[in-house]
Amino acid sequence: MIPILKVITPGFHTTVQDEGRRGFQHVGVPVSGALDRNGFMLANALAGNTQNAACLEIIGSGPELEVVGASVRLALVGSGGGLEISGRENPFVRSGQTTRLTKGETVRVRLGGDVFCSYLAVEGGFDVPQCLNSRSTYTRAGFGGLSGRQLRSGDALHGSIDDVTARDEITLSEQRDLRFDQPIRVVLGPQDNYFTEDAIREFLSGIYTITPASDRMGFRLAGPVLAHKSDYNIVSDGIVAGSIQVPGSKLPIVLMADAQTTGGYPKIATVISADLPQLGVRGAGRTVKFQAVSREEAEAIHRAEHQKILNIIQDIKPLSETHGINLKALYTCNLIDGVVDAKA
Repeated sequence: MIPILKVITPGFHTTVQDEGRRGFQHVGVPVSGALDRNGFMLANALAGNTQNAACLEIIGSGPELEVVGASVRLALVGSGGGLEISGRENPFVRSGQTTRLTKGETVRVRLGGDVFCSYLAVEGGFDVPQCLNSRSTYTRAGFGGLSGRQLRSGDALHGSIDDVTARDEITLSEQRDLRFDQPIRVVLGPQDNYFTEDAIREFLSGIYTITPASDRMGFRLAGPVLAHKSDYNIVSDGIVAGSIQVPGSKLPIVLMADAQTTGGYPKIATVISADLPQLGVRGAGRTVKFQAVSREEAEAIHRAEHQKILNIIQDIKPLSETHGINLKALYTCNLIDGVVDAKA
């Protein structure tokens, strides 16, 4: 383990996360991992890491970090934010591109107001001990990540590379469409029969707002109430990320990455896996509308959405190609389409 960064200020809620801790839900251990798995994948791709390398998930406000290794390469993925590096003539590096920092430089993560969570990747990945085959932090039980907690001032962050190679930096060729105005797609059930027909109609036609009481465990929604046919208690059964429970308050709760593994409230629907990242980036005050799809449609959507992310990764390009006229791109364009007479 090589110390590469020191935490000067930790930000509001910054934790180490990877893809999650799978295979242990049967013994009560949540999956955890990144809320926005697409943003997580893109940050790692920019940094040249494997898909499951540990990143920093940043919620609320960004940390300030000092480089203590010889050099590091960082990439932030979010929306509208960037990295502010002290002492440079051009100190701001926008989200969606890489930058190399050397020992003694300090960087502050500046978040845009568009997204709930952002991801900071370091070339080689953050190196923390694995716990149950994952480096993800589960703060409620205090394990994984950095001692099972969010970052604190004075923490040392370790990596696997002490000195990264100087090279042309790279950038995403396009920013991901976060589709804040699009509905979140769900498969109804498994206990939609516990709700009245009016409740199902309200659920699929109403507009909900994510409340400030939301966190990595679950997003609490305010909006149309959903009436149960009778009791709102059931024999506890399995929970997955995306399960939408409706307790006695009659208001839905969407379970997220740190969700418990069982629950005793009926689940009206489940957010499809392709749309969980789209929900995960929506913070308090954002609105949510639901749309029902079939299981077969959900599987097809998942394949298509995953391919979109792979296409963005394949289109990553050198930062130098974004300055001035990109002749390579220009040559691929039909600049005179529709012209039939040059003298006309």
